Formats: sequence, structure tokens, C-alpha cells
Amino acid sequence: MKSFSDKIIWITGASSGIGKALAIELSNQNVKLILSSRKKEDLELVKKQCKDLRAVKIIPLDLEDYTNLQPKVAEAIAAFGKIDVLVNNGGISQRSFVKATAIAVDKRIMDINYLGTVALTKAVLPHFIKNKKGHFVVTTSIVGKIGTPLRSSYAASKHALHGFFDSLRAESYQDNIAVTLVCPGFVNTNISKNALTGDGTPQDKLDLATGNGIQPEYFAKLMVIAIKKKKEEVYIAGAKEKLGVYAKRFYPKLLSTMIRKLSVT
Repeated sequence: MKSFSDKIIWITGASSGIGKALAIELSNQNVKLILSSRKKEDLELVKKQCKDLRAVKIIPLDLEDYTNLQPKVAEAIAAFGKIDVLVNNGGISQRSFVKATAIAVDKRIMDINYLGTVALTKAVLPHFIKNKKGHFVVTTSIVGKIGTPLRSSYAASKHALHGFFDSLRAESYQDNIAVTLVCPGFVNTNISKNALTGDGTPQDKLDLATGNGIQPEYFAKLMVIAIKKKKEEVYIAGAKEKLGVYAKRFYPKLLSTMIRKLSVT
């Protein structure tokens, strides 16, 4: 995909952070956008920052309500006649020890990050198969490759996405359907402020590492390049996070020792 011109791209989690930055970046490339999240008012603000307001459709949805996403897909297809790319970017993070996390919190994270994403993907898949083309883009995480303290269920949900979409990629190749897994490291967004604690309430503070992370606007530029090239998997992160991925592959015991020494504050 050398150019996005006239492509219809649907982005979930588009009201803030990476999704917002991606929407604005793509709007400068003559695409038609469908923007979704739970927060309609925030989506309206993102739309106002896009290049062509007529080329942006807002469809509020809640990934946690994953049994009722089919009507949203029908609405999205009707908006511009088709969907070319679905960017599964919506999700929620976590900041709590395993021993202090209620099972209801584990379930909620899996419902949103994994089942919500999978349900939406399955609802769009027949449309891609019918058109004999399509592209699923998934925002996972470096912790989708490496589990770290305070993120057990978040890491589990992101690991699960890798397993699902690797399988889907293999199954859908003959239908000309691509899958790109985008693994962010620390990005300067509100993800840590909104992260769930052990009792399900938001952490409501910005982690130091997150605050010092990649700016979302720059991240979006790199993400667009990866989508255009139809990369299978890409790590958009700092040097230490990238090193962790390769250490996990070649020196797993060393990485385990390093992770145990990480700050958990």
C-alpha cells in the first residue's frame, strides 16, 4: 500500500493518545476516517482537528460490550461504502500486583483488550473476505512480548492478541488480508493515568517512564509507515524496550533477572 489516498480507515480508541494522533496524521493523507471510542464528545474534538471534516465519521462504541458490535460494523460499512483498514487501537492498561488484583479486574481487562478486539475483528472479517482484500492493524505492546511487574493481566491480554492475529494472518493470506501488529514501548499518553488498579479504580497518575516516552504525534508517523509497508510486526519503542524483546528471545534467563530489578513504582 504505497498510498492511503481514498482509503477508508476505521480507528478504535481514537479519542485520545495514539488513536487521536493517528487520526490526525492520516487525515493529512486524503483518507476517509471512521473514529470510534466510548467518548463521543472527545471524538468530536478529534474530528475538528482533522483536515477534511466531511471525510470523518464518528461511531461511538464500547469494546467491553463485545456481543453487540455487529450493528456498529454495519454502520461503519454504510458510512463510506466499505472498510479498507481496521485499526484495533482501543484498550485499557493496569497497574497492580497479581496478589492485589480482583479477578473482576482481570476479566474486565481481557474483555476490553482481547475479546472486544477479537469480536470487532470477526465482525469485519466477512467484509474483507468478500472484497478479497483488507488490513487489520493491532496496537499491542512491548509487554505483549515481555511480561513486567504490575501489568499481569494487561500483558496477558496483549500476548493473547499476538496469538490470535498470528493465526488469523496465516488463515487469511489467501484472501489478500494483511495483519500488522504494532508494539509500542512507552508513549506519552494518559494510558497510565487511566490504568486500572487492583480494585478496578483508575490509577489517576502519570508514570514517570510514560511521561518520558515517545510523543504520540511522532509515534503516529512511524505507525503510518509500518501500515503502508504492511509490516507483520513492528516495535516502536525506546532502545531499552527493543533490547528487552531480543533478550527475551536469546537470553531469557538474563532478561528475567533484569525484570526482577525493575522499579515497581
